Amino acid sequence: MESHLLHCNLRPPFTSLHFSTAAGRHRCRDVLHLPSPHHTINPNLFSTTSPLFSHSHPLLHTKTSTRNFSGDVTGDDSDLAPVPVSRRTFTAWDMASLWIGLVVGVPSYYLAGALVNLGMAWWQGIATVTLANFIVLLPLLLAAVPGTRHGIPFPILARSAFGVHGAHLPSLLRAFVGCGWYGIESWIGGQAVFVLLPCSVKQFLSSPALGSPSPLEFACFFLFWLAQLAIIWRGMDGIRELERYSAPILILLTTCLLSWAYINAGGIGRMLSLKSRLSSAAFWPVFFPSLNANISFWATVALNIPDISRHCPSQWDQIIGQLGLPIFMGLFTFVGLAVTSSTEAILGRVISDPIHLLGEIGGLPTKILSILGISLATITTNIAANVIAPANALVNLNASAFTFRRGALLTALLGVAFQPWKLMGSSESFIYTWLLGYSALMGPIGGIMLADYYLVKKMQLEVGELYVKNPSGKYYFTKGYNPAAMAAMIAGVSPVVPGFLNKVGILSNISGFLMEAYNNAWFVSFFLAGTVHWVLSLLQERKKRGFVGTFT
Repeated sequence: MESHLLHCNLRPPFTSLHFSTAAGRHRCRDVLHLPSPHHTINPNLFSTTSPLFSHSHPLLHTKTSTRNFSGDVTGDDSDLAPVPVSRRTFTAWDMASLWIGLVVGVPSYYLAGALVNLGMAWWQGIATVTLANFIVLLPLLLAAVPGTRHGIPFPILARSAFGVHGAHLPSLLRAFVGCGWYGIESWIGGQAVFVLLPCSVKQFLSSPALGSPSPLEFACFFLFWLAQLAIIWRGMDGIRELERYSAPILILLTTCLLSWAYINAGGIGRMLSLKSRLSSAAFWPVFFPSLNANISFWATVALNIPDISRHCPSQWDQIIGQLGLPIFMGLFTFVGLAVTSSTEAILGRVISDPIHLLGEIGGLPTKILSILGISLATITTNIAANVIAPANALVNLNASAFTFRRGALLTALLGVAFQPWKLMGSSESFIYTWLLGYSALMGPIGGIMLADYYLVKKMQLEVGELYVKNPSGKYYFTKGYNPAAMAAMIAGVSPVVPGFLNKVGILSNISGFLMEAYNNAWFVSFFLAGTVHWVLSLLQERKKRGFVGTFT
């Protein structure tokens, strides 16, 4: 259970007292000698001792308000309670290792290869991926700040913008996408096992009459699916150790693959000889959806990064650890594109799928090493990116029914229901249906939460109030929902729905404007929802002040 790993003997001394009114909570504070939530807390009490942060800008300040330790944070929310600075273990190296583990994987390689399939030259693909990752790095870093500053996970932070009940919407949408990715990654791992099995085994256990995917492919899929549960069962400590020790191995294996392409292609020139098949006019209609798809690739992690950054002892650790994302992704994209381009010179045809490539380039030792390498790369990405958020979302939804382990298990089960073998059927379905489709959901959530934290709340949260689920709580809003956030969510999603329906074949004729909105779904939904939320929040506050003014 995550709570035993993260909070056993580490939790603040939560009291068992509960008060249903604001006055009661203030009495509780007086009895326990706790400061007011508006009281200035000595930063040395909760922040890192490094001089770099002792008198720094609020953006780099790490504090956990003592309001967290009142009677409101109990029972159901204990698994999602703030992590004290003294118990945080994710250093800058751990964060960098995490991103290496996330980047070095089959989906990243496949995404790079898909750009070649769509007609881009190698340098166009690298430029597209690198630009997308520099763009997504900004919201990623901004979203990580409150996690480290307040020690709270994504589902709890979402309550400040959406309300204590409304926060279930972004949490469950993020969990929904995480389940889909978990299925995709598990299918990739299973395919690695299947493709790299000896031909004699596949011929003996497979039959064309049984169709495709074959029962043996499904057996490999479920075997890989089960193998991941052993690591998940250890919680965040197991994930941290896996990422830390996997990073050097993954770098070594990637270097070996690049070296093979260099030697067999006869140098870097032939590796990068594949030219663009797109004219100047045809390039841009491919570029913008591809840019949006690459942003969407990490848009999920950019939302729930507080789940991880809350385990960082300082803002320095989370920022320095994450600055490597564009570099890691750019380098790995170069590997993917260079190797994919070299396959035409070496094998006579372009192979963008690394699993099928590895199945053709070596004997049994190479295949065994490839299975281990791909399995390690897939597991590190899958667990870190696609398990933590859904598991925490389910705990937030019903903590009496779900623990971290149970949430992770349900995530794994739902991943199968997404039928990942269909989503990975082609570059078209992977980029234009899956990545662009869910970006329409992730974009508005990110826009709303960043606008709320930085523009509306001015980086000031009463953390203890985030755990108050009765009408007296500050973040209860209207029946537990923030009308401004809900309206902004609808405003952000609406323009891109017609384009999605067109892509899945439900809606046949739509305007070019709506199709362009879908091709740029993350940008459109992110900025539109964020702006609407900001404006509506200002109007709500002005109306509230006017209402209060009539009684003063």
